[in-house]
Amino acid sequence: MALATGAALTLAATPAGAAPAQAPSPTPAPTLAATAADRLVSSPAADASLRIATGDVLQRTGVVAGTRGLQYVTYSRTHQGLPVVGGDVVVSTDAAGAVTGTSVAQSAEIKVTTTPAITAERAVEVAKAQLAKVESASGATLKVLAFGASKLVWEVDVTGVLAGGKPSNQHIFVDASTGKVADAVDLVREGTGNGYYYGNVTINTSGSGSSFSLTDTTRPGLKCGGQNGSAYTGTDDAWGNGSGTNLETACVDALYGAQREIDMLSSWFGRNGVTGSGSNPPIRVGLADVNAYWNGSYTNFGHNQANTRQATPIDVVAHENGHAVFQYTPGGAGSGNENGGINESTGDIFGALVEAYANNPNDPPDYQVGEEVDLVGDGPIRYMYNPSLAGDPNCWSSSIPSTEVHAAAGPLNHWFYLVAEGSSPSSGQPASPTCNSSTVAGISIRKAGEIYYNALQAKTSTWKYANIRTATLNAAKNLYPNSCTEFTTVKNAWNAISVPAQSNEPTCGTTPPDPTGCSGTNASDVSIPDNGAAVTSTITISGCSRNASSSSTAAVNIVHTWRGDLVVDLVAPDGTSYRLKNSSGSDSADNVNTTYTVNVSGEAADGAWKLKVQDVASQDTGYINTWTLTV
Repeated sequence: MALATGAALTLAATPAGAAPAQAPSPTPAPTLAATAADRLVSSPAADASLRIATGDVLQRTGVVAGTRGLQYVTYSRTHQGLPVVGGDVVVSTDAAGAVTGTSVAQSAEIKVTTTPAITAERAVEVAKAQLAKVESASGATLKVLAFGASKLVWEVDVTGVLAGGKPSNQHIFVDASTGKVADAVDLVREGTGNGYYYGNVTINTSGSGSSFSLTDTTRPGLKCGGQNGSAYTGTDDAWGNGSGTNLETACVDALYGAQREIDMLSSWFGRNGVTGSGSNPPIRVGLADVNAYWNGSYTNFGHNQANTRQATPIDVVAHENGHAVFQYTPGGAGSGNENGGINESTGDIFGALVEAYANNPNDPPDYQVGEEVDLVGDGPIRYMYNPSLAGDPNCWSSSIPSTEVHAAAGPLNHWFYLVAEGSSPSSGQPASPTCNSSTVAGISIRKAGEIYYNALQAKTSTWKYANIRTATLNAAKNLYPNSCTEFTTVKNAWNAISVPAQSNEPTCGTTPPDPTGCSGTNASDVSIPDNGAAVTSTITISGCSRNASSSSTAAVNIVHTWRGDLVVDLVAPDGTSYRLKNSSGSDSADNVNTTYTVNVSGEAADGAWKLKVQDVASQDTGYINTWTLTV
């Protein structure tokens, strides 16, 4: 097993007799996360947990920020020098850089021959034959496909039209041994819209004088125009006429919705644009179809069946951009109907989130999809609070992997509603039936969105409902470490839609606060010098009026590379020292994030307690981040 990182690492010893360096500023969270994750994936124990085979190399591809300091370190994989599709790994850390979990796309180690039996040219012919009309096709690239049993494949990207006239932009994987199609991922994700208009709204455009454009320069990449991809232009900065058939009006609605989504992503989740890297997909309107879709590069919007409105309301625009968020989070677009259903539900979830954020009186927040248009005479397209109203399943079952992707979104839509609003909301939203006749208490749409968004950062290319259950439970626990309310709601909602418990899912438990005030926290950073000198952080307990407990606890969070260098003591008010941690030359892991139980029953609880830390070896540095004492 080998590990490659995105940046070169240089190690240098401190010259003999040199003065010790000054204590550094606290290390940024992304750096802490990358260091901890790299150490994990390069450890011998990682071979089994990350399913690393001989010839595998993990390449760190990025550090993605979640919310509340959580970080997600992503890795791609090669096998014998070939890229592995479905070999991705995500390592999650907290704000202090402590590893909180891993997500691994593969279900087993790779076992393939790397010599193809068919030619690249033949693979291209097979791939092109999957579309009714081919507009462009790439050459074939040899890769390993790890969706299920590993295979040697040729990957070919083909763009064109499917039978029936639907657009398609497919990554087609042709088995390099048999010449048959092993799998295909279509980046075109279809949706439907309602053409609802928001009246007179303010949108960001560009230009001056007598030359203006429907291009938002404050949100890079965002623009709106016709089917040729160019933004609409005009001699003034007034756009549209309010007509349901006017395409400038469609762009007003589409830009308004997209701008609200970009603002929501930033304000609620700290995400930089739809792609996460500061850019945003352009918008096209005037599609001659009762449809809207994301094609992997831009969003495209058509009209309703009556051709009286364009498909550009908030929830449809946000749905299509939700597919982009799914594609631009770890694991990409994935493959298979269950994964596709999760992708479709992600679009619906972002539609509901942006409606809630915009809170526009012309389109009040709800959990219906396309509710403003009678698309084909059947009302809303989907109902998140009760998917069965549109004929979609409310509950997960073993048939979901073979269910059409829009219908397969039903259980996840239902889960999100239960987490956000609960089964019997007091907010005026509809009641939601559960699959186990249980009652679920909601925690708000913003919290539900934050939990799901952070779970997306741990996504792998083979995600299924079982994986989301574990990822959202981890997210709830890490986002709200001092509360089990959010965790319990997330778990109850999964039970309520029949997704079974997983063997690797976390549990949640908290210690109730001491009613007599016999606890305290010090969150002020204290740098730890690299010269053996002791430093202390003090917590003063008052009003306890008793001796400390025999099961007192010190929850210690220290940010420090090579934690084996550290000696940690708890010092009582009378000066008595209690050893919490010894140094260890073999403990090369980063950071101390441990709750120590210590018998200090012979000490008076009230007084100034100190956490004393010494770095007894050279080169590695860090700081006391926070600690909590309960006596």
